[in-house]
Amino acid sequence: MFDLIKKAIVKKDRKDPTPYEENDSRTKTAACVVLLEAAFADEECSEDELAHVLETIKHVFSISSELAEELVELGHQERRRAIDIWQFTNQINQEFTHQEKIRVMDAVWRVIYADGNMDMHEDYFAHKLANLLRLSHSEMINAKLKAKEGLPE
Repeated sequence: MFDLIKKAIVKKDRKDPTPYEENDSRTKTAACVVLLEAAFADEECSEDELAHVLETIKHVFSISSELAEELVELGHQERRRAIDIWQFTNQINQEFTHQEKIRVMDAVWRVIYADGNMDMHEDYFAHKLANLLRLSHSEMINAKLKAKEGLPE
């Protein structure tokens, strides 16, 4: 299944993905896992949170709904196998610019607030993630405030 998704999210006109394309696929999966971790930080993932993860993946990586769903399924599998999230944040740190990592933090806060509330486990996860992504406290808080401003009243 991973090979199918990898082929779908890398250049379609190549039979064998280059090392860069394979790395790109791992990075997309890592970002997906981080968003899923945010959705499950409070031990339950609402439909709103999952829908937001799907829309974010679809929009950020410019892929179809079908590919986004497959990537999220792969993300679920990788998340279940993982011991912690360091391997995923390490992949993101190696491949994303600082600005892209801030956008990941923005997306994480939007996932957390997608169900209309934030509990202490979600807040803890966001702080831990900011540290793992080497973002400052103020960058993490700015992302949080930006996500809160986007909430409906």
